[in-house]
Amino acid sequence: MSVKPDYSRPLDLRHGVVEMAHGAGGRAMQQLITELFARHLGNEFLQQGNDGAVLPAPTCGQRLVMSTDGHVITPLFFPGGDIGSLAVHGTINDVAVMGARPLYLSASFILEEGLPLADLARIVESMARAATAAGVPVVTGDTKVVERGKGDGVFIATTGMGTLPDGLDLGGARARPGDAVLISGSIGDHGIAVMSQREHLRFDSPIVSDSAALHELVAAMLATGADIRCLRDPTRGGLAATLNEIAHQSGVGLLIDEADIPLKPAVAGACELLGLDPLNIANEGKLVAIVAAGDVEPVLAAMRAHPLARDSAPIGTVKPDSRHFVQLQTRLGGCRMVDWLNGESLPRIC
Repeated sequence: MSVKPDYSRPLDLRHGVVEMAHGAGGRAMQQLITELFARHLGNEFLQQGNDGAVLPAPTCGQRLVMSTDGHVITPLFFPGGDIGSLAVHGTINDVAVMGARPLYLSASFILEEGLPLADLARIVESMARAATAAGVPVVTGDTKVVERGKGDGVFIATTGMGTLPDGLDLGGARARPGDAVLISGSIGDHGIAVMSQREHLRFDSPIVSDSAALHELVAAMLATGADIRCLRDPTRGGLAATLNEIAHQSGVGLLIDEADIPLKPAVAGACELLGLDPLNIANEGKLVAIVAAGDVEPVLAAMRAHPLARDSAPIGTVKPDSRHFVQLQTRLGGCRMVDWLNGESLPRIC
């Protein structure tokens, strides 16, 4: 004989699990929202308690930027982060590389019946720390529960909103022949950190995800007044996908020097062991910048002065090319094509 849950008692965050009632709109759902989500993510906007948050309007001379992203990573916890902090960082970065100042986030949780409440609490607390550290609050959200076996613990969809000054355009169609290609640090850290957890790999030097919010780095770069043509964060598909996107949007070619791309030895070794190309591996705390050739030095100086970009480096140049090829000058002196990833190298990575 089953015992009817008593939702008048506090949530058992140590032993309890997500139940279908937590997504049914009744007392159990209200308890989950009040005792877990509002407790950690609460702020003046979220506390309005309505179906949407009423927010201050942008000032004159600014435009709104909005971006949304879904996060379906497995495992939920990995060296350097988890799905909660990743959901905050990923959406902040999508807004930031547009040149906008991120202001607000929304968060939608799809929970699977049976998810331990202790895991959910850990994720929400991590999300709250990331949002607080970035100064970008979660102002509205939603929670749904699916039956056991029809999810993967938790999926999180986040939307970010920010303000963009009039006249600033960092779109992918602005690269011009002669421009320099810069990257803010080593590639592949996030994807290999996640993969190492899946495969139970051990390395002499621990590989930790680079997941981080990049908006303050972007602000420092823009403050130089340099002619920054385009910014992108190379997430799914890695550096290869990002460079191909820019080449096609701008109608140019790119020539990249393999020896100049920052790559940690442990990540390089893991990629070799797993048969992966580091150019295709996801990053969650790096950005690619296309900068006018005459402005490279001040931008690099600003990047290297920031703790998230001390290993920034110029890695290539923009070339005229009607075929929009991305090519890699190899360490051995040869040249090879860098194409889009064909298929899914690392599924469920972000």
